[in-house]
Amino acid sequence: MAHPDFEKSGLFAIFMAAKANVARMVSRMVPPKEIEDIVQETYVRICQLDNHDAITKTNAFIMKTARNLALDYIKKAETRLTDGIESEEQYDANGHSDKDPLFEEAASNEEFAHFCESVRRLPVQCRRVFVLKKVYGYSQKEIAKELSISESTVEKHIADGLKRCAAFMLQQESEASVVTNNNLSKRGKSQ
Repeated sequence: MAHPDFEKSGLFAIFMAAKANVARMVSRMVPPKEIEDIVQETYVRICQLDNHDAITKTNAFIMKTARNLALDYIKKAETRLTDGIESEEQYDANGHSDKDPLFEEAASNEEFAHFCESVRRLPVQCRRVFVLKKVYGYSQKEIAKELSISESTVEKHIADGLKRCAAFMLQQESEASVVTNNNLSKRGKSQ
C-alpha cells in the first residue's frame, strides 16, 4: 500500500508505470534474485521523500534512484568478496611465502580491466550466464532455472564465454607486447 501523500503526488502512478523499465535496467547490473529487492527499495526510498513536488523529472529520478541502489548492492558484494580474503602479509606470516606468478600477473589492474572489457563484449545471454557462474558462483542448474534455459545451453554459454574471454585477453596481451617492444626499440635507437 502506498503512502497517502505519495499517491496524491502522482508519483505512485508514475512509479507503477515505470516499474518494468526499472526492473529491466536493474537486471543488467545485479543477479536476478536481487532485482525485485532493489525495485522495492526504490519504491520505499521514493515514498520516504518529504517534498515530492521538488522532483521535476520523475522518471529520470526513479531510474537514477534504482541505479544508485544497484550500484550500492554491487559495492557491498565486492566488499563481501574481499573481506573473506586474508591479506598477503597474514598469508606470508603463516609460512606461505611462495609467490604464484600467475596470481601476480592476474592481479594487475590492467589485466583485470581487460578481463572486464572481455566480459562486457560477450553477447547478452552469454554474458548473463558467464557472470552468474564465474562471479556469483551459481550452479548450472540454478542458472538454467533463473534464466529459463536448458542446462546444456548454460554449459555452451559458459564454454563460449571462456573461449571468447581467453581470446580477447590473449589479443590484449600480444598488443601490449608489441607496444612494449616498439618502445624498447625506440629507446635503443635514441641512445
